[in-house]
Amino acid sequence: MRTNRLREIWRSGGAVVNGWLAIASAFSAETMAHQGWDSLTLDLQHGVIDYADAVNMLAAISTTATVPLVRVPWLDPGMLMKVLDAGAYGVICPLVNTRADAERLVAATSYPPRGGRSYGPIRALLYAGADYGSQADAEIVRFAMIETREALDNLDDILATPGLDAVYIGPADLSLALGCTPRFDQDEAPVVAAIDHILSRARAHGVVAGIHNGSADYALRMVAKGFQFVTVGSDARFMAAGARAAVDRMKAQGGAAAGTGY
Repeated sequence: MRTNRLREIWRSGGAVVNGWLAIASAFSAETMAHQGWDSLTLDLQHGVIDYADAVNMLAAISTTATVPLVRVPWLDPGMLMKVLDAGAYGVICPLVNTRADAERLVAATSYPPRGGRSYGPIRALLYAGADYGSQADAEIVRFAMIETREALDNLDDILATPGLDAVYIGPADLSLALGCTPRFDQDEAPVVAAIDHILSRARAHGVVAGIHNGSADYALRMVAKGFQFVTVGSDARFMAAGARAAVDRMKAQGGAAAGTGY
């Protein structure tokens, strides 16, 4: 089976640099994959991507060494199994609030006798290799998102779940849960304290900690703290930022008159 480079990076003590895909396009995904990301995550929760889009995007990513991940919309065993069958090498599950939630996540992504995943890796066999069925449980990565007060209250129980590899902080929802402004790159004291607490407890349990970031500078700060999985921006944000910078420069230099053309 194709080895999961995320696990190799973590074993060496390194941090995975992850990109985010919200646009439903195989070409966009392939373009992003060729930029050198360690991994790319297809966002089926808040991105405009459906399952058919995801299959094509996973195939596009596989033209590179970038590891394909999927954030599923919900703790839905059927969708977790389908994205793994399609070739995702890891799943990020939102709103995992209890130990029972974490156990359901692990069970849905593990074959018997460890879990209850149904066997049918229709595209995963092509991507991973013929021995996928016997090796997948040890190679794929399972992230539980920690983003609510309930999850913070149950944090140690969640982190102690056998088979859970990592936790992922969603700063916007975590901020809302703590009565703060929903945004990335947080500096509000309650959110910063919660982020530090999650990281500390994850490390105590031997679980990888990841976080979503809005900028490379903030992501580097998180790596310095000890996070081993950092997301930096998204395809949609990169496209918007690049386009806005070009338009603003042209208008500032008089390249377009009142926005009506050259």
